Amino acid sequence: MYNTDMPTANELPSTTKLIRSTIIAFIIALVLLVTVVMPAEYALDPTGAGRLLGLTTMGEIKEQLVLDAAADEAAQRVPIQSSSDENLTAPVKLISETPAVPVLEAEPITQALAFAPTAEVEWQDEIRVVLTPGEGTEFKLTMDEGAIARFSWTSEGGPINYDTHGDGGGKSISYEKGREVLEGEGELQAAFDGNHGWFFRNRNSNDITLVLRTSGDYGELKTMR
Repeated sequence: MYNTDMPTANELPSTTKLIRSTIIAFIIALVLLVTVVMPAEYALDPTGAGRLLGLTTMGEIKEQLVLDAAADEAAQRVPIQSSSDENLTAPVKLISETPAVPVLEAEPITQALAFAPTAEVEWQDEIRVVLTPGEGTEFKLTMDEGAIARFSWTSEGGPINYDTHGDGGGKSISYEKGREVLEGEGELQAAFDGNHGWFFRNRNSNDITLVLRTSGDYGELKTMR
């Protein structure tokens, strides 16, 4: 059997070489962390290299997916009372704007009944805001429990994602959520004393103009962010 010769002391790397190699490896790892890992995984790009390599966009998408997943999970934990469910009762609901119409009614009549009341409303507040791609904004009404507010919103330039929710006194609730919607209207009844309203986010590649109109029993309409 052949035995491998043990290296001599002269053949072994010196302590200085080992330290230098360790320092070089550490520097390389640090550079990769800052220029590749942080932009791609966490959308953090202190050097700007991630943006040039297209990695920062990847990280931003991952971060947004995580936020959207968390919001969806939180919404699923809270039961949402549907306005069309006549067999269930709950203190909170979004009241549908479309009245009950027999099945045999003609479709043009149904649409007229659904949208005619909008022209009769005298809105107390109106907000118009431009959202750039990926930008979000939130509006809240200060309301007492059981109070009802009328609302109508439209997204000009493309559909929008929204989450109608409320919070106050340690409580929170998500009334309704939607993706790629052009408009919405109805009545919002507060589940408890606090702030109740909408979060909107523009997922288009172009700017959109969001117009929100409100009226009813509330204190003020606040822009949260």
